[in-house]
Amino acid sequence: MKAEEYSPLALAYIGDARYALQVKKLVIDREVKMDQMQKHANKYVSARAQAAIIDYFLENDFLSEQETDIYKRGRNSKSHKAPKNSDVVTYHKSTGFEALWGWLYVTEQTERLQQLWDCIKTLKEE
Repeated sequence: MKAEEYSPLALAYIGDARYALQVKKLVIDREVKMDQMQKHANKYVSARAQAAIIDYFLENDFLSEQETDIYKRGRNSKSHKAPKNSDVVTYHKSTGFEALWGWLYVTEQTERLQQLWDCIKTLKEE
């Protein structure tokens, strides 16, 4: 399928998986103790963390117009799943973040994913 044929929620589903894999690799590469892995990963993959990341990107004009549009499509998608550990606004922002990540992955924009990932790692280390 072409990227434009995926629904925003399908892109978010793909983006969630791809982003989580990247975070898990980081945790392992940093040799985090086994009992601390999930806690460390949650600094990156929780709805709150993803919402903060996308807010940073938007506030600092880090995204292109097309990337912002993809994010907004994901954010505004009607999900039938209620948020577990966050409020609705935060949950929708994180869905938009995941949709953007999924779109970049599906469109094979590896270099752009790396740029965003490098920025995220820098943000989380501060």
